[in-house]
Amino acid sequence: MNAVAERFADQNVGSIFVYSYEAHPGEFYLHLTSMAQKFRHAADLRDKLGVNRPILVDALDGACHRAYGSMPNMTWIFNRSGIPIYKSDWTDANSVENAIVYFLEVIERRRSGVRMTPFRVERLDYRINDREEFYRGLERNGPKAVEEFREAFG
Repeated sequence: MNAVAERFADQNVGSIFVYSYEAHPGEFYLHLTSMAQKFRHAADLRDKLGVNRPILVDALDGACHRAYGSMPNMTWIFNRSGIPIYKSDWTDANSVENAIVYFLEVIERRRSGVRMTPFRVERLDYRINDREEFYRGLERNGPKAVEEFREAFG
C-alpha cells in the first residue's frame, strides 16, 4: 500500500493507516490492554513493515474499527466531502489502485464538462493468497499466534 500511496500523492490523494487491534495476538504482541501498549504496537508495525503513511491509532475499545465494519483488514476511500466511495473488506493494493484510477478519471471527466451521476455497484475482487507469507506475518506475533490460527482455520 505504500507504493500505491506514493504513486498518487502528487494527485492530492491522501492515504492513512488506522491501527485498530492485534488480530492474532501472541507472545511478542499480546492482546491490547492499554493505549500506551497500542501506540508501541503501532510504532513497531510502522518500523517492521515499513509503513510510511500516517498511522492513526483507534481507541482501545476499537470504536472506529467497529463503526466502519469490524473486518480485520478493511480499506475505505472517501471523497473530499467525506462520502465513502469505495469499501473493501480486505486490503488489496491492486483493487485499491484500480479504484483510485477510476475515481481520478471521473474527476477529470467531470472537470471537462461531462455530466455524471453516481450509482452503487458491488463487485467481487480476487487477491493472491500466499499462505506462507501470511504465516511469516503471524510469526512476528509469536508461536502462540501461529498455533491458534492453525487450530482455528487449519
